Amino acid sequence: MTAKKFTVSLMILLSALVSASFADQYDSILNQWSHEAKGATKEGDQDITLRITYFSNEYVDALVAAEAERNLWTSDETENYKYTLLKNLNLGESIPFHLDMYVRGIPMYAQPFDKHITMMVNGKKYAPMDYDKRFNFKLLGRRDGMIYFPRYDEKTGKEILTGAKDIRVIFDSSISHALAGKKDVVWIWDLSKDRGKIAGGRAADRLEADRLIKRSQKLDDERAELQKKLDELNKEYKDINSRIDELQSN
Repeated sequence: MTAKKFTVSLMILLSALVSASFADQYDSILNQWSHEAKGATKEGDQDITLRITYFSNEYVDALVAAEAERNLWTSDETENYKYTLLKNLNLGESIPFHLDMYVRGIPMYAQPFDKHITMMVNGKKYAPMDYDKRFNFKLLGRRDGMIYFPRYDEKTGKEILTGAKDIRVIFDSSISHALAGKKDVVWIWDLSKDRGKIAGGRAADRLEADRLIKRSQKLDDERAELQKKLDELNKEYKDINSRIDELQSN
């Protein structure tokens, strides 16, 4: 599911949770994994409010628990919903965030948006692998959507968050009049406080299997490409040796 499509279902879910009996506990978790930043020009011609949520293990667990309680689901129904949620969030391959922006006064332009927001883990910066493309258009009023950063290092294939103490998202202040002249907005989440248990369980196992099957298919394609190249080299090598033998026999 694309970032734009998932935003709709996410907001429906969040709206439902607010009115649920689980709301108080949900709000507590929401506040822990959501950060806010505000800015305004001295002239008052623009002000902006940014709220970003990191889908930590604990946060996702809370979403699942809230829906299960509200709908009185069985364990199987809960696991099926959790699998669907994890898949929609693309948690097997990405680190997802939800960004809510409200701009008043002069519109804000952030195209291309992925050049103005980065994730930092263990001192290394990462650009979004996908995001709601509506962030590229003129921003005035409320605009919210998903942003996905890579979960695995492109070169090493290792999970980026392994051994990390925190995760940071940096928002470029130069794209907003209300933030201009200030330091870039930096949101920090302490990973040691993430007490969720997404890992394990049938839903997480199914998601991991999906990722491994996809990875296996990619490796098969790469191996086929390498085998084709090897066959071409072997043919050339055979032709060269054949010609050498022919020349030396004359």
